[in-house]
Amino acid sequence: MSKPTHAPVLARRQILAGSATALAAVGMGSFSQAARAQAAAPAASAAPVAAAGVKPLPPYAAWKDASALIQHSSNTLETKRSAFGMGLITPSEQLYVRNNLPAPNASILEDRDAWQVSVEGVKSPRSLSLRELKTLGVETVTMVLQCSGNGRGFFPSKPSGTPWTVGAAGNVVWTGVPVRQVVDLLGGVLPGNNFMTGTGGEVLPAGIDPKTIVVERSLPAHAMAEAMLAWEMNGQPIPLAHGGPLRLIVPGYQGVNQIKYVKRLAFTAQESDAKIMAHGYRISPPGSKADPSQPSVLEMVVKSWINSPLAERPGVAGPVQIQGVAFGGLHGIKRVEVSVDGGKTWRDARLVGPDMGKYAWRQFALAAKLGAGSHTLVSRATDTAGNVQPEQRMENVGGYNNNSWADHAVSVTLA
Repeated sequence: MSKPTHAPVLARRQILAGSATALAAVGMGSFSQAARAQAAAPAASAAPVAAAGVKPLPPYAAWKDASALIQHSSNTLETKRSAFGMGLITPSEQLYVRNNLPAPNASILEDRDAWQVSVEGVKSPRSLSLRELKTLGVETVTMVLQCSGNGRGFFPSKPSGTPWTVGAAGNVVWTGVPVRQVVDLLGGVLPGNNFMTGTGGEVLPAGIDPKTIVVERSLPAHAMAEAMLAWEMNGQPIPLAHGGPLRLIVPGYQGVNQIKYVKRLAFTAQESDAKIMAHGYRISPPGSKADPSQPSVLEMVVKSWINSPLAERPGVAGPVQIQGVAFGGLHGIKRVEVSVDGGKTWRDARLVGPDMGKYAWRQFALAAKLGAGSHTLVSRATDTAGNVQPEQRMENVGGYNNNSWADHAVSVTLA
C-alpha cells in the first residue's frame, strides 16, 4: 500500500459551484420519497413489513429498500449489484450499511442541533454543538463512500468478515462545515500534532476496556484539508444508520475512517492506541498477525466494475450498452477501458454524465455488439495520477483494498 500523499487544498468554491451545477444536471434538487421518510423517521419502533421472500431489515434501517439490499447481519447491509442502476447518486434507501458497533438509540436525533463534539489538540480546545457548527461555514462534496472490505468476497482465502462483493460502496452527497474552518476558529493545530483522530459516540458495553472496542481512527493531519463535519447526506439530515446527527467525512479515504456519531476530534502526536486502529484494518501479509507496523487502511485505490449487463438479467445477442462506475480515491478518473473477452483485448469506454468532482465516481459506458453465447466482461480504470487498476488483488489477511479487475468481472450468456 502506498504511503499517504498530501492531497492539494482545493478551491472549495469551485467544488461547490461544480457540485451545484452537476446536481442540477441530474435533477438532484430533491431526493426520493423514501429518503425524505428516513429523515422524518430514522429508526422504526417496530420491525418493517417485508415483501414476500425478503428478510425484514433491522429497525434502525427499516426505512431502506429491502429488495435492493443483501442483509449479511443486523450491522451489515450490502447494495445488490443489480440495484445500482444507471443513476449517478446512490439513493439513501439503497446505500450499504457497515456498523462496527450497534447504532446508538434514536433519541440522539430528537434534538440534532444539541449534539456536541469536542475539538482537542488545538490552541483553544472546546466543545461545539451542531447548532454552533452550522454558523461557522457550509460546503458540499460528492464522494465515494466505501467499506475497506468491499471485494472481500472474491478472495479465495475466505478472510473473516463480511463477504462483500461490490455493494459496500456508494456515491453520496455530504454537506457540513470544513474541519479546517473549525480548527482556524480555535487557533490552529498545536505543533507536533501530526494526526487527526476521530472518536465515535456509540454506547460502549460496561465492564470492557473501552480501547478494545471504541471506534477511533487516526489519519495524517493533512487529511484535515478536505475533511468536514457533516450533518446532511443526499440532501437530508444524516440518518442514524449512517452516523447522524454528525459524521466525520474525509473524502478519498476508506469508510472506516468516516467516523459516525463523531463526539471527539483530536489532533494528536501519535496514532490512537485503540484496537481498531492499532491492530484492526491493517494490511497484514498472508500468514501474519496484524500489528501497528503494518500499513493501515487509509486512502482508497483506483477501482471500477460493471453493473450492466449482469447474469441475473440476461439479454439477447446484438447491440448492448456495457455500463459501470469507476473512482480513484484521492484522484479523479482519466480513463476506463472495457474488455468483452476477459481482458484479452480492450476498448476505451465513454465517461458519461456530469463530473461531480475527483472524489465522486464516474459512470462509463461502451456500446458493443455481442454474439450468442457466454462473454466475460471486465473494466479497467486509470486515475489522473496515472495509477492503473491491477489485474490481481493484493493478498492480505483481512481481505482489504481489493481493486482487482479480474475479480470484478461479470459473465453473461446471451441467447
